[in-house]
Amino acid sequence: MGKFVITKRSNGEFQFNLKASNGQTILTSEGYSAKSSCENGIESVKKNAQDDSKFEKKTSSNGKYHFSLKATNGQIIGSSEMYESTAARDNGIESVQKNAPDASTDDQS
Repeated sequence: MGKFVITKRSNGEFQFNLKASNGQTILTSEGYSAKSSCENGIESVKKNAQDDSKFEKKTSSNGKYHFSLKATNGQIIGSSEMYESTAARDNGIESVQKNAPDASTDDQS
């Protein structure tokens, strides 16, 4: 089962990482000034991860593949790591869809 890990950045902002059951980070949030906003971001990931249309598949300038998960309002709520292939990126999306809905939260801030 997946897990959301909340941490505090050196600048004081909160962020979360969604980790798959193997411990690999599959989605990283933006920075939030308030922990409550970070927790709302986690709830948004849980809600939006099941909707394929909320995932924006991208290719970076160096030819690597990645994706963003967007909320209903179009705001990015999480981004992936860089992948070597479109298949690996698509597996990352599937992992978010599988792990996010029932993921626990580990507050390490």
